[in-house]
Amino acid sequence: MADLKVVYFPSCINRAMGKNEFQKEEDLQLTALTHQLLVRAGYTIIYPKELDAHCCGMPFSSKGFVAVNHKQSQLLEADLLRVSENGKYPILYDMSPCFYHSKEEFTSNLKIVDPIEFMLDFVLPKLTIKKKKEAVAIFPVCSVKKIGKMNQLLALAQQCAEQVTMIDSNCCGFAGDRGFLVPALNEHGLKDLKQQIPIHCTTGYSTSRTCEIGLEKASGISFTSIFYLIEEVSR
Repeated sequence: MADLKVVYFPSCINRAMGKNEFQKEEDLQLTALTHQLLVRAGYTIIYPKELDAHCCGMPFSSKGFVAVNHKQSQLLEADLLRVSENGKYPILYDMSPCFYHSKEEFTSNLKIVDPIEFMLDFVLPKLTIKKKKEAVAIFPVCSVKKIGKMNQLLALAQQCAEQVTMIDSNCCGFAGDRGFLVPALNEHGLKDLKQQIPIHCTTGYSTSRTCEIGLEKASGISFTSIFYLIEEVSR
């Protein structure tokens, strides 16, 4: 990575949503935790200039607002081009669905990187794992399956935990905001979730905040971004 600089694009969902019910008051919100983790790995962090105005466009696309989706995507791409000095520095996304959407939408040669790939290839090698967790569960969201990152997600978790259980599900059923509006979809998608999680496993990880909300409700255990796992074991 040139000069160990990275452009960090926190998704609008992670900027807007707080911590889950299992997290403590002193626990950092994901965007702050990601900043801390990147600094620990030696990175200088660059943020988009108009961060609060940006969205990858996926929420509009999923509702059929094609023109608004393209406009939001183009505005984001233009800002990322500026702050990355026309692609000189990589751009980290903290949610896999947002990465996948931008990958499909962008027309330039920006070096946008999925959270799994960036942590596995460019962050973990620069950190010292102090003590692995005993057991964790991981869930590959639909976009992770589409981009073929399941094995990388498993490899990432295995560097941080002694026992890793990968949850088997075609789709969690949360599907963006559908889990809020039609909870039965999420309940059906995760109907076999609890029986897959070992009794001594109390934490699960993924790379999509809304999916994690559904996973947490269905499992009864904490589900957060895998960034939390990496931060904890390297603290």
